Amino acid sequence: MSSPLFRAKRPSTPLAGPYGHPLHPMLVTVPIGAWVTSLVFDLASLVTGDAGFLAKGALWLIAIGVIGALAAAAFGFLDFLAIEPGTAAYRTALAHMGLTLTVTAVFGAAWAWRLPGDAVGAGQLALSAAGLAGLAAAGTLGGRLAYRYGVRVADEVTQAEGFRQS
Repeated sequence: MSSPLFRAKRPSTPLAGPYGHPLHPMLVTVPIGAWVTSLVFDLASLVTGDAGFLAKGALWLIAIGVIGALAAAAFGFLDFLAIEPGTAAYRTALAHMGLTLTVTAVFGAAWAWRLPGDAVGAGQLALSAAGLAGLAAAGTLGGRLAYRYGVRVADEVTQAEGFRQS
């Protein structure tokens, strides 16, 4: 029987990505990039004459981020299935999942509030900033899963291959 750590390093299904190369971390770059850039567009809309264009761009970026987050969540859930319940890694994964889903809902609400995409108000800016703060906290938990607990990270024997002299 394999240990909980061994199982957490292996994909629960081939759909999660191959051993040592999970798909979830690659997909999270889409919502992170889209949501950060949407806030940049919002801030730029406050200092330029073409605020409507930038506000519409931010609206689209928020939508892209929500769609990307849902895709990343599906693959993250597959990684979650490999973690042994009752462990610190499992509790961290639950908190990470709950926080990222909350952040996704916040940005979904932000998208709905912004329709039809005209000028952005202070409340909408504050909501985006709060969403990004939550995203940073969720990312910290995700980093703990990978870098401290080694979830879906190749074991040290496999890692050592990269450090052998040729």
